[in-house]
Amino acid sequence: MTNTKKPLLNDTFVVIIFAAAILAMPIWLDPIGGNYPDLLQKFAIYGIFAIGFNILFGLTGYLSFGHAAFLGVGSYAAVWSFKLLTMNVLPAVVFGVVFAGILAAIIGFLSLRRTGIYFSILTLAFAQMSYNLAYSVLTPITNGETGLQLARSDPRILDRLFSDGSVGAGLPSTDLFGETMSGYPGFYFCAVLLIICFYISMRIFRSPFGLMLKGIKSNQNRMRYTGLNTRPYMLTAFIISGMYAGLAGSLLAVTDPLAGAERMQWTASGEVVLMTILGGAGTLVGPMLGAGLIKYFENIFSSFDDNVLTQAFSFMPDSVVEIVVPVVGLFVGSGWHLTLGLLFMIIVIFLPGGLVEGFRRIVNYFRSGGKAKPQSVEAHNQAGE
Repeated sequence: MTNTKKPLLNDTFVVIIFAAAILAMPIWLDPIGGNYPDLLQKFAIYGIFAIGFNILFGLTGYLSFGHAAFLGVGSYAAVWSFKLLTMNVLPAVVFGVVFAGILAAIIGFLSLRRTGIYFSILTLAFAQMSYNLAYSVLTPITNGETGLQLARSDPRILDRLFSDGSVGAGLPSTDLFGETMSGYPGFYFCAVLLIICFYISMRIFRSPFGLMLKGIKSNQNRMRYTGLNTRPYMLTAFIISGMYAGLAGSLLAVTDPLAGAERMQWTASGEVVLMTILGGAGTLVGPMLGAGLIKYFENIFSSFDDNVLTQAFSFMPDSVVEIVVPVVGLFVGSGWHLTLGLLFMIIVIFLPGGLVEGFRRIVNYFRSGGKAKPQSVEAHNQAGE
């Protein structure tokens, strides 16, 4: 008997809830200090990056260590759009997605000839090649270690063509038909694109194409024995995932118009892997939760120094504070990586499905009056949630 289990919530209702939560982030993140525009932009941008990576890793099981290459190409393409054409962000976003998709098609075509660890190593090699090319060989295009930046002498053909000829004293700002893409306007632009990307990802998960990718993850050899050529499906998923990364890279340039080779380093690829696993690979919202958690740790948790801790524990006797602050200080501030590492270990050992599995276990526990058994990660992934 086939499994005809339907999602618990209607797709439209899920998108509405997701959109409302994203657009209201400045409100509900205020109590924990995460409501300032720059951090909100990072939440949205790296959420797109992680959602795109999840289309490849979560659905097919293919672990890529080279997605930072697409992130960097998206940034470079966007900055060149600002320099050559216009400060309007729409062409920059389009170019970032297109060029990342082209690079993903090339790398995917070559890397997908192998599976497992060999595929991962190939993608890592291509990413490091891209990093070294951007850092040294392609200096006329990337400006090497200095990074690609705007200059007053840039042609900006379209802007000069449709402007009145006046030029400001400083560097121009990115805009969307006159609305400057900094602060909260920049966040809401990224947020709208995040919502669109989430909807596309959800449709992919629910589609026959998504089911085919899940079948490949479950048993690719068995699908090949039926006469199905799995490579076109894998390559398509790889390209889509790369285009998501290119969009994230272009948005990094939109909110801060510069591009550097450091965005192509292997550490950036490793970061998106952590995001996806922490949140829950193969789930819809898990990767974005992981992205938000890591960026919060990086920007807020890392700012907790001894003075902040002393104030936080000021209700304790001074003798106790002198002991507690140095101990807690090992896990915050510059030691935030230690806390993140411990959290990652706990999740991998006890919650293989990530934060999403943890939330589901809590919900199931209260629904059944404390007698619920956690559903397996595989069952959740098959449900497409």
